[in-house]
Amino acid sequence: MSVTHAPHTADVLTRQDPELAEILLGELHRQSSTLQLIAAENFCSPAVLAALGSPLANKYAEGYPGARHHGGCEIVDVAERLAVERAQSLFGAEHANVQSHSGSSAVLAAYAALLRPGDTVLALGLPYGGHLTHGSPANFSGRWFDFVPYGVDAETGLIDHDQVRALARTHRPKAIVCGSIAYPRHIDYAFFREVADEVGAYLIADAAHPIGLVAGGAAPSPVPYADVVCATTHKVLRGPRGGMILCGAELAERVDRAVFPFTQGGAQMHTIAAKAVAFGEAATPAFTDYAHQVVANARVLAATLADEGLVVTTGGTDTHLVTADPAPLGADGRTARGRLAAAGMVLDCCALPHADSRGLRLGTAAVTTQGMAEKEMMRIAALLAGVVRGEVESVGAREEVRDLVGGFPPYPA
Repeated sequence: MSVTHAPHTADVLTRQDPELAEILLGELHRQSSTLQLIAAENFCSPAVLAALGSPLANKYAEGYPGARHHGGCEIVDVAERLAVERAQSLFGAEHANVQSHSGSSAVLAAYAALLRPGDTVLALGLPYGGHLTHGSPANFSGRWFDFVPYGVDAETGLIDHDQVRALARTHRPKAIVCGSIAYPRHIDYAFFREVADEVGAYLIADAAHPIGLVAGGAAPSPVPYADVVCATTHKVLRGPRGGMILCGAELAERVDRAVFPFTQGGAQMHTIAAKAVAFGEAATPAFTDYAHQVVANARVLAATLADEGLVVTTGGTDTHLVTADPAPLGADGRTARGRLAAAGMVLDCCALPHADSRGLRLGTAAVTTQGMAEKEMMRIAALLAGVVRGEVESVGAREEVRDLVGGFPPYPA
């Protein structure tokens, strides 16, 4: 039996659309020559990239395996079933929906499955690390639902459990959301389950950031506690950009119908295949080692940044996330980010709890994928502090960054 392989993407683009090929090569060079410290980003594997560029991109597949609205779905049905089975096995979930196009799409579907417009929802406030889908007035969540925000303790930076319980008792929300884009500590899912049960609320875990650590056994799982778990498949999980939803069997039909046909149309079968690849990779011992190294790197990065004079939120981290205030070094978050970008260090700003200024948000997922370890984290933290202070010129720092990443190419030849 002969197998016809799809032409190599770069070769095809170079011949057919050299302008776009040049753009793609430019982005590859940017990723390979600068430090990728954005907490929400990672480098997916060549196998994931191959699935994304596969002929499955051609197939229209509205519906679910065995119940599609288009013909010719026999093969893509196998791909989606494989992705679902791998997700269920990896996370110990009774049901998995792998069709969500993004983390936000997954959250939207979770709300659609469990809530009605006007329902009250308790979630971490945006100034404390909540996501746009946790009640921002600029987002569908803030327009369609009545969000009540909880916060963090002003001294420790940790989620204020007493406030969560008091707000839940006062407002009797239909759902409680636990999860954050900038909270560096593990979330106590058992506590949130207890509060949700006390007030008769659904518990929705937005695990977009920690789900990869959960897969690698480096973070507690929300699956045994939450009614619905929403997540992304990129970030630490190291898969394609996309989302997924995990839940119990009793909510499976409601969740599936909330994804399709309520909030989405046709599934992106090439992305679902790439998710299957990522789930398979995440089930290996190598990924377990990787996830634990991500956390070890983040802890060293946080500790060294603190030694350099930055104020690290919550005094450290349990995850891949580090948030810090650069003000003691003489710059606010936006200014610091600009200086660091000029030096080839790519990261984000974030809100700082109980502060008017913005801080820095860093992550160690991508640099750990490249093979960097504790020694490199100390070097990165020292260079970052020097750049923010203005002690290291951007040109010199850029050269040091190139030297560092040159030894850890994301896609070795």
